[in-house]
Amino acid sequence: MSHFMVVCTLMLLACGGAPTTRQVASVSDSTVKTAPPLPAAAQDWPQFGFDLARSSDNPASTGITASNVALLKRQQVAIDGTVDASALYFRDAKIAGATHSAFVVTTTYGKTIAIDADSGKVLWEYTPAGYNGWVGSAQITSATPVASGDHNFIFAASPDGHIQKLTLEDGKVVWNTAITLLPSREKIASSLNYFNGNVVATTGGYIGDAPPYQGHVAILDGATGKLLHVWNSLCSDQQKLIAPASCPESDSAIWGRAGAVIDSTTGNIYIATGNAKWDGATYWGDATIELDPTATKMLGNYTPANTDKLNETDADVGSTSPVLLGGGFVAQGGKDGTIRLLDPQVMGGSAPHKGAELQVVSTPSGGRLFTAPAVAHNGSTTIMYVADGGGTEAWSLVGNQLRSIWKNSNPGTSPVVSGGLLYVYNPKGGLLVYNPATGEQVANLATGSGHWNSPIIVDGRIALPEGNANGHATSGVLDIWRTQ
Repeated sequence: MSHFMVVCTLMLLACGGAPTTRQVASVSDSTVKTAPPLPAAAQDWPQFGFDLARSSDNPASTGITASNVALLKRQQVAIDGTVDASALYFRDAKIAGATHSAFVVTTTYGKTIAIDADSGKVLWEYTPAGYNGWVGSAQITSATPVASGDHNFIFAASPDGHIQKLTLEDGKVVWNTAITLLPSREKIASSLNYFNGNVVATTGGYIGDAPPYQGHVAILDGATGKLLHVWNSLCSDQQKLIAPASCPESDSAIWGRAGAVIDSTTGNIYIATGNAKWDGATYWGDATIELDPTATKMLGNYTPANTDKLNETDADVGSTSPVLLGGGFVAQGGKDGTIRLLDPQVMGGSAPHKGAELQVVSTPSGGRLFTAPAVAHNGSTTIMYVADGGGTEAWSLVGNQLRSIWKNSNPGTSPVVSGGLLYVYNPKGGLLVYNPATGEQVANLATGSGHWNSPIIVDGRIALPEGNANGHATSGVLDIWRTQ
């Protein structure tokens, strides 16, 4: 049997069942004859990408399958802002004095909103104290919030450079902490993460890269809000919040959609930086970095051999976050239209590592990569799904090489594999649903246009925000599809 057939067979075995949305779909006879869907697993979706590693792979049954996904009914919920990010989901949680299953989102101007997953009713809404000072301006956030370990609290970003801890029950503030000294220059663009009681957040810059600013990783105590550690990608010898103008170099934004990616076994943190000087000592522009769980020690690093050219041509390595493929292998995309496969043994340690990639492949369309790839593990098989502005592609990791399985010309934001189906939002409109093994399209669910928004699929429901942060709107839409 060929390698391609082996991969497809393994993937098909994993495509057990789940229910999703409405709209016309192309469904083959072989798909219709599949077994009845399994009931949806009782699950939450507590963070961007489903898990710490941002795999965007939920292998449990969702109740949504290739045979019923086109039959789901969509509700469009009007909300007080644009969500240029993803939603969270909590099943049977205590909210507003009763038990609700709910979605939670954060808007571009920092409102965090809990929405009943069954009715679409807004259960509570948190508005940051400084909201009136930046609403309507270019000072925004596109960070997806994250839940605490017990799922009783939400950590959310706001355009004033703060992270706030909110109760899931009523949206009340527990603490509020700044992670930048210059929020008008240092933007919280990437999704938040949470590990071992700590919140992990990153900063970047705004459109135009107006100096001064530095990308940095901030570690906050989830219980108290105390800022524990800071790792600066420029002036990295200063492990604290610094006034951006005090560092001789600017930029090196940490702005990939997935933000800080965490290895769930070790707790190690992986980030990628944008354009800036790289010297392999204290300036780490256009680099992939591995830090220890406290962000106080560098464990690994990599920059391409042409790092100076990337900086000069605005071809950020950090336009997307690192992808953990398992076995220590890391895939790193970028604005230069490539994906680099990195060997952990080559990038390990604090000594500077330039070049020596295992492999370099083109992005699906050869265009810039701004999305967060999905990674599905099926036994010994690892599949990576990538979407860019001109295509979607699946690769398998075989030994120390990526091999293309299938490819199309449909654009997309960050892909999600859930309940045996692959979901890719076309920011021009439409949520495409595929057989992940073959790339066969099984549905195209009607949506409005967007930007970096991506779906979540869990518990018989799909949630997808619409809209573009750069429109500076104060209203928006959350699409919810249900199996019943």
